[in-house]
Amino acid sequence: MKILKKNQLAILVIAIMLVTAGYLNYTATYKHNQDLLVSSDEGVINVAEIGDAALVNSGDVISSENSILENNSSNNINNDSKENEDESNNDAVKVSSQTIKDDDYFVSSKLERDTMYSQMIYSYTKILENTSISEEQKAISRQEITKINDIKNAIMISENLIKTKGIQNCIIFVNDQSVSVIVCEEEVSQEKIAQIQNIVSRELKSSIENIHIINKKQI
Repeated sequence: MKILKKNQLAILVIAIMLVTAGYLNYTATYKHNQDLLVSSDEGVINVAEIGDAALVNSGDVISSENSILENNSSNNINNDSKENEDESNNDAVKVSSQTIKDDDYFVSSKLERDTMYSQMIYSYTKILENTSISEEQKAISRQEITKINDIKNAIMISENLIKTKGIQNCIIFVNDQSVSVIVCEEEVSQEKIAQIQNIVSRELKSSIENIHIINKKQI
């Protein structure tokens, strides 16, 4: 009987030890899990290390993805805007370059034309100064000087009047009875053609059939 009691006592002690060990192990495990959920200085730390990534910080993941998409969209918009701006600038440069080129043509052509008239007047003036030239030849020279000045004045008036019709670039060349009017417009309407013909015919005393209108844009 005593032996039985001793055995029962030993079993009871072992059982108590096992229960105690199990309790301690459970307590340690619970404490470890709680430590993983302890608040840090920056906020609650979710247990991402345990593998519950699908649920943990899902809002942060979606927010990050949206942020990336927004950044990419913003970059694309900025790039498109920059490309459109570059294309617009390039177009502006092309138009500006073409405009300058056209302006240079009219400026240089008028300069050459006026230089030609000046040289002609100078030549006739030299004839008038030459004592060996007959009076008849001098009379012709005077008539030519007057004619040139009249043409120059008529051309100046015509070009200015044509500008009042909305045509900014215009130059007129007179070759005997033929008159060439060069303009630079995208399109010259029949109404403007008629207006140009009327102005040139009146100021230069030229017939309509001898007036030739040329659009440099279409050359």
